[in-house]
Amino acid sequence: MPINIGITFLCGGILGWIATKIIRPKPHMEGLLIAMCSTGNLGNILLIIVPAICTQGGSPFGEHSVCKSKGLSYSSFSMALGSFYIWTYTYQLLKSSSLRYTAMKETEDSPPEPNKDTNADEKTQLLNGETQEYIDVVVPLSYSTSDNTQIQPVKTLHQGLLSKDEKEDKSSSSKLKDILHSVLEELLAPPTLGSIVGLVFGATPWLKNLVIGDEAPLRVIQDSVTLLGDGTLPCITLILGGNLIQGLRKANIRPVIIITMICVRYVILPIVGIMVVKAATSLGILPADPLFSFVLLIQYTVPPAMNISTMAQLFNVGQEECSVLTMWSYLAAAFALTGWSTVFMWILT
Repeated sequence: MPINIGITFLCGGILGWIATKIIRPKPHMEGLLIAMCSTGNLGNILLIIVPAICTQGGSPFGEHSVCKSKGLSYSSFSMALGSFYIWTYTYQLLKSSSLRYTAMKETEDSPPEPNKDTNADEKTQLLNGETQEYIDVVVPLSYSTSDNTQIQPVKTLHQGLLSKDEKEDKSSSSKLKDILHSVLEELLAPPTLGSIVGLVFGATPWLKNLVIGDEAPLRVIQDSVTLLGDGTLPCITLILGGNLIQGLRKANIRPVIIITMICVRYVILPIVGIMVVKAATSLGILPADPLFSFVLLIQYTVPPAMNISTMAQLFNVGQEECSVLTMWSYLAAAFALTGWSTVFMWILT
């Protein structure tokens, strides 16, 4: 499943990048469009769909209670892994896009630099308010003084080149440190940290026995988390509806962008998912559990993650456009998820 989710992000990101090069959206929307194409709702939607399919009559995934228990496990694992990918890859994608757009706006808003006349003498440029530091001077390889001695400025130029190389080395090392620092901050984000803690407790038997079970000494923690989790989905749905209002009132977005995002998410990615799961099955990588294969397939068909709108608000880039794209993608998901779920179950049975 970690590899499968990584493939969804990789293929969606490549398709989104190709889409930005073809349709050329506004600069502040490039990262947003790639994020919408690559980042799916890998938790909340699965927690609703998979148990509902298991409890339906004539479900192809076996007994209802066993299917629901497994489905919740697969969906929870998908949510934890999806949170890791979202708060590293997608977070960095929107952050870098916001920084590029901010730098571009500052460049456009800044006044033009005064025209420097390289043929003017030093006194004229100083009178115009220009400092000696910014004067362009053509330095000859050698020049003569009054006593006919030759002065070679090559050594000075060489020292200047060395200092430039040293500065580049320092800048590259500082950039590497900044990248590692940002990655560490993203890994320590509350959603990612919570997923890591949950995976550690779930994978360690003695830690799990402390929290989960009727006779667990710390079962009050499990009861409290379950109580909070029951209210999570309704609250997220309300937040989603509140975010959509911004885009309906203000945003102006080209229809080709909406159509491109819907085609990538609900047409191309599900076909890629079928090929990936078929290849993994032929290689004997997947277990003989059709429900697990169904969850892997449905990960290619889910609408964009709701956390994208949170990140758009955090970095103040494309908030209204994100609301419009989210609205249309979730409207299309009602039909795409129904149709592709039928196709997936037909393939698996």
